[in-house]
Parts: sequence; structure tokens; C-alpha cells
Amino acid sequence: MAKTAERIDTVEFPTFDTSKATEQLRTFAEKGVEQSREAYAKLKDGADEAQKVLETTFDAAKSAGSELSLKTISAFRANADAGFNHLEALIGAKSLSEVVELQTAFFRKGFETAVEQGKDFQAAAQKAAEDVAKPMKGAFEKAVKDLKVA
Repeated sequence: MAKTAERIDTVEFPTFDTSKATEQLRTFAEKGVEQSREAYAKLKDGADEAQKVLETTFDAAKSAGSELSLKTISAFRANADAGFNHLEALIGAKSLSEVVELQTAFFRKGFETAVEQGKDFQAAAQKAAEDVAKPMKGAFEKAVKDLKVA
């Protein structure tokens, strides 16, 4: 039994150095805080960019809507003027053949005007859609580019 007691006396237990553990914990916490700051900065930058894109998009939509409204009002005004002018011409007609001639010319001119106004309105609507989509498209392309870099 003496041998067993000798062995127990020679067994050494490792010492726990609290200063090393504290330093490792401090280093780990500092890294965590730094990573959190970086993530917050990226998130804040992304949110700021998204806000700018939305503001630009809404401004473009407002401008496009105003332009389309003005084109519509202009078309209504032109059509109303043409209608009143035609009515004045009909009132001044001297014969039935002149009324038929005026009516035929009015319908032909009205159809041509409607086609032209439709083309103008379609071009304005297409331009408006492109203008409204441009900021979002640019932001999307930038985001995809940033993802490829990362």
C-alpha cells in the first residue's frame, strides 16, 4: 500500500491560470463587438441606399404621373376644341351635302388624332416606366455586383 500512496503524492494537477482565461474572454468579446459594429455599419449603409433609391423612384413616379396627366388633359382639350369647332361648322352649313362632307372630314380627322394621341401617350407611358424603374434597376445591379465581389 505504500506504493499507492507514493503515486498519489507524485500526481500533479494542472493549474488553472485565470489571467489567460480572462484575456481570451476579453479578446473574444472585443472581436464580437467589432464584428457587430461592422455588420451594423453595413446594414445602415444598405438602409440609407435603399431610402435614397425609394426617394428617387417616388420622385420619378411623381414626375411621370404629372407628365402623363398633362398629356391627357392636353388631349381632352384638343378633342373638346375640335368638337366645338365642328359644331360651329355644322351650324354654318348651307346644305345637306356640306353637312355630310363636314361630318366625314371630322370623323377622319378625329380618328387620325386619336391614333396620334395614342402613340404619344404610349411613348410617354413607356418613358415614364423606364424613368421609374431606372433607380431600382441601378440599385439591383449594384447589389448583384457587390455580392459577386464579396
